[in-house]
Amino acid sequence: MIEEKKRCIGLIFGGYSNEHEVSISSAKTVFEAFNSEINKQRYKIKAFYINKYGEWIDSDLSEKILLDQIDHNNIKKSNQGKINFLDGIDFQYIDVWFPLLHGFNGEDGSIHGLIKFTKKPLVGCGILGSAIGMDKIMMKTIFSNLKIPQVKYLAFQNEDLNDIKVKNRLISEIVKNLNFPVFVKPSNSGSSLGISKVINESEILHAIEKAWEIDPRFLVEEGLEVREIECGIIGNSKLLTSEIGEVTYESDWYDYDSKYNSNNNNISIPAEIDAKITKQIKEIAIQSCRALNIFGFARVDFFLEKSSNKILLNEINTIPGFTKKSMFPMLWKASGLNIEQLVAKLIDISLDL
Repeated sequence: MIEEKKRCIGLIFGGYSNEHEVSISSAKTVFEAFNSEINKQRYKIKAFYINKYGEWIDSDLSEKILLDQIDHNNIKKSNQGKINFLDGIDFQYIDVWFPLLHGFNGEDGSIHGLIKFTKKPLVGCGILGSAIGMDKIMMKTIFSNLKIPQVKYLAFQNEDLNDIKVKNRLISEIVKNLNFPVFVKPSNSGSSLGISKVINESEILHAIEKAWEIDPRFLVEEGLEVREIECGIIGNSKLLTSEIGEVTYESDWYDYDSKYNSNNNNISIPAEIDAKITKQIKEIAIQSCRALNIFGFARVDFFLEKSSNKILLNEINTIPGFTKKSMFPMLWKASGLNIEQLVAKLIDISLDL
């Protein structure tokens, strides 16, 4: 019997992004899953690390990072100023790309556009869905037009925060239109980086300056008493939903430390919500992904207002975390796909198998 040819998976991680460290953690989990006893019979992995300066590192060094044989912080900027940034990077024999670049310069569709020129399939959605899914202002604008329920928000784009009159106008607009507390968020960022919870007018300026440092486009959302609900999505023409999960936490809100550094979070899968609400959440998850042309895999995040049980769509993550503490692989494990099966399923989806 002729042995089936192993597919070569190009795993891209790291990146010139404020979510660099999360990407490395996700890639280590996925790399380990592909090297399980069952998957290494079907796949071989070529790793491609992009350092904090946006430089691509060769596969041998990249794999050593994933195996903890070298520290990625010891890989310094080359200072060679290559015009061809892929010079010396062996990507000719990749069958399927698996990008795990969280945040901007990756999850925003940048890496998807580059990969498109290789004419090889990738795990995840395309340029359009990635770009809109990453941009909170564009995403929320589309959801508003579709009458999908969201928290009340204001969007601000390219404001000159060096002008005191502009600062005062923004503060006045926020106080006039929204109830405290509010959350100030960069339009393009993930893992809660750059987000601030504001409880009174005196804190607004610091919060908008913090968001503005990451992205000159930012939004301000009204804070409600809510439960944090999440749903996984996989598929192409047919989208499948995972079990619904809920995360509770001891911190004031679900910030970066709560997501990645805390041991005090409690994950409930399935979430303790009634069947009708579960059905509605899954329907909205599919509807919202379809609206943004998101497919392959994603995590859709919701708020469930405590006082009314009203479902509010928060956002869609087109490259959700795959770390040991990430909700996306937990949701699918509870739905019958362990991490080894999940990564293999995502490859099949990318190939329309």
